[in-house]
Amino acid sequence: MLAALSLSGSGQALWAEAGAGGGAPQSEAATAAPLGEAETQALMVALGMDRLMPILRDEGLAYSTALERELFPGAGGKAWADLVSEIYATDRLERVMARRFAAEMAGVDVAPLMAFFDSDRGRRIVGLEISARAALLDDTVEQMSRDAFSEMRGEDSPRLDLLRAYIESNDLVETNIAGALNSNFAFYQGLAAGGALPPEMSEEEMLRDVWMQEPDIREETETWVWSYLAMAYEPLEDADIEAYTALSQTPEGRALNRAIFAGFDELFADISRDLGLAASRFMVSEDI
Repeated sequence: MLAALSLSGSGQALWAEAGAGGGAPQSEAATAAPLGEAETQALMVALGMDRLMPILRDEGLAYSTALERELFPGAGGKAWADLVSEIYATDRLERVMARRFAAEMAGVDVAPLMAFFDSDRGRRIVGLEISARAALLDDTVEQMSRDAFSEMRGEDSPRLDLLRAYIESNDLVETNIAGALNSNFAFYQGLAAGGALPPEMSEEEMLRDVWMQEPDIREETETWVWSYLAMAYEPLEDADIEAYTALSQTPEGRALNRAIFAGFDELFADISRDLGLAASRFMVSEDI
């Protein structure tokens, strides 16, 4: 349940157009008290969130280097590195994620979730998810995972059906696509707030520009999700994946999936907007 792309986010104006529900507005959860702090922390630790946040930071720092190279080559230096380090501070990532996660999990019975993730099977699955995510920081490993997935498809591996059932149960492709689109929109908003976009550029134009990226984002997302899960779950028995999929289809599992994506949506929207605002400083100074 941790197959969220590194730059997923939420810009609410795009949700209806993207047609996805991963970051849909809070419904029944909004009328109940958030999950308690102790339960929230226990569940997040069981999900490996404490181990995931430093990886997300490393992903973000790597992305920021590419961003500087593309938007203001050689102009960022230490000032840009310091800004990015603050934006991706792990305590900030954990705080934003925990707050939204607790709100979304309001009223949910977490006992069956804790029972699964605290079991030997659950701990092994989470460990594999985290180690695979860390391994993908290496471009060579990422390409190897894509090649391995391509080989699986070529051989029509029976494992594909199990992965498909898990992906569809959690709506991983569509929620990640919507998240990536919304993250890009949030980045535009940050650029606009910092004066790096033409003042006459409307939000409608930003949305149109972002939506034009959908085919490329869809192709990249599908490849990433399938390759990541194929690599992460390769050591598992079929029964393990089936049990994980079954958990995803329970009311508690569906609530957990929504909460995870909602947390990532808010987190990456904040990050993307802040990155856009920070980048605008260097882009505007270059134009002067």
